[in-house]
Amino acid sequence: MRFAFLIPPMLLLGACGHAEDKSDKAEVTVNADGDGGNVRITAGKDGGKVSIDGDHGSMSFKLPDFANIDVDSDFDIDGVKLYPGSKIASIDVNASDKGGADKATVRLGFTSPAAPAKAADWMAGEFAKKNIQVQRAGDTLRGTDKDGADFTISFEPAGETSKGEVRIVKS
Repeated sequence: MRFAFLIPPMLLLGACGHAEDKSDKAEVTVNADGDGGNVRITAGKDGGKVSIDGDHGSMSFKLPDFANIDVDSDFDIDGVKLYPGSKIASIDVNASDKGGADKATVRLGFTSPAAPAKAADWMAGEFAKKNIQVQRAGDTLRGTDKDGADFTISFEPAGETSKGEVRIVKS
């Protein structure tokens, strides 16, 4: 699962405003909570504006147009991508190392051009091709990636298409 833990958070933030049409860019939130203090970094669809709030103050700035990251095509879990044509709508990262216990939760909101059952069927088939065991309950898939992180991918109707959430927990 290279997306959630290997792409530095600032590069994710850079992906939020590098094009003129910001309407389809993901909103990103990174929360880090540790023994040395807390920090929250947010960026949205407003052209690359980044806000950083911490225990000792806050600041905001605009990122230059230096990153050309395609968040939709860069995301995968052990080589399995979202259903073709899906778009990531939000990214939320919460990480903590309080008391020596490293834990991170990543949530990705997305839209898919297929109905929930069709998208879930396709993704379950892709996981099977990679020999990754998933359990299915309705239009929700659950499994564990090769690094030991638990993931859940849920789909729900949005007209004739679907919207959903990927939730990845690493502890």
